[in-house]
Amino acid sequence: MASPDGIANEILEFWLNEIGPSGWYEVNSSVDRKIRDKFQKTWEIAKNGGLKDWLSKSRSTLAYLILTDQFPRNMFREDGRAYSTDKIARAATKIAIDKKMDLRVSEPERQFFYLPLMHSECLTDQEKCVCLMTKRMPDAGPTQLIHAKAHREVIRKFGRFPYRNTALERKITAPEAAFLDQGGYGAAVAAVQA
Repeated sequence: MASPDGIANEILEFWLNEIGPSGWYEVNSSVDRKIRDKFQKTWEIAKNGGLKDWLSKSRSTLAYLILTDQFPRNMFREDGRAYSTDKIARAATKIAIDKKMDLRVSEPERQFFYLPLMHSECLTDQEKCVCLMTKRMPDAGPTQLIHAKAHREVIRKFGRFPYRNTALERKITAPEAAFLDQGGYGAAVAAVQA
């Protein structure tokens, strides 16, 4: 296995340059497979409490956050494992933000410091994400802020993301079922834009 710095740099090179902004939120089974093949073993190390030494520098913290927050969503679509390292990503990002590590990373990469908060089912985290996107990503344009606000509205309304219920084997409520039938997250984004 490559050195820790080498692995962190490999994650950043792959995600920031090879995949790049145009592919970050695209559903692409080929990209998902590449992430599993290249990084699942490293993700498992982080899941089991490893790689904490990455959290001492801004760039390696960014790699850690991509590994623990974004990559599982690609590797395990429609599977509860997609959210299994959210807690450690959230803890790491809160410490990094307190140390202003996010400000040492340029936009648009900076958003990966805020996504663990956007992915949280805690309204306080959602509020903090919207605030950070507003104040610390002035050049991002409206798209990221719209998505942050849409996530926040879903949490305000339901206290959780209904579209995760099946993967997490949670019972769906009647209001959640109606929300999903009426467009789910896409409808939430449209409502924020209206």
